[in-house]
Amino acid sequence: MTAMLRDTELYEKDFYTWANEQAAYIRAGNFDQVDRENIAEELEALSRSEAKELKNRYRLLLTHLLKWRYQPNLRSASWVNTINRERLAEIPDHLQANPGLKSKKDDLFREAYRLARYDAIGETGLADSVFPTDCPFTLNETMDPSFWPA
Repeated sequence: MTAMLRDTELYEKDFYTWANEQAAYIRAGNFDQVDRENIAEELEALSRSEAKELKNRYRLLLTHLLKWRYQPNLRSASWVNTINRERLAEIPDHLQANPGLKSKKDDLFREAYRLARYDAIGETGLADSVFPTDCPFTLNETMDPSFWPA
């Protein structure tokens, strides 16, 4: 069995062992033994997961801002905590750890709103017509700690 075929089988059947083997090959400088194609695929998957994490953080923040605006009688300390945590810590920390995402943040924010709208509809029980199809907040407003939609 060739090394490449063995690596592909190991990758498919035992990712943990495959990943540790690949790391050992790289550390030892045995680049001819490295499963380049699957390593490249995994690195691309990691970058996609970092983008998805930012989109999910925007989604959570936007969902809470929509609920804040459209259910003022249900506002709670828990909502305040979630909004502040995402604005002041989670999103800025994620962008600081992944500065390459800064160029994608506007697109991810737009994508997140579509999902946040559905979340807000489901969580509030309000009609979908209550929530605008386009985000009623800018990214700057959303991230501004002094912005609380009326």
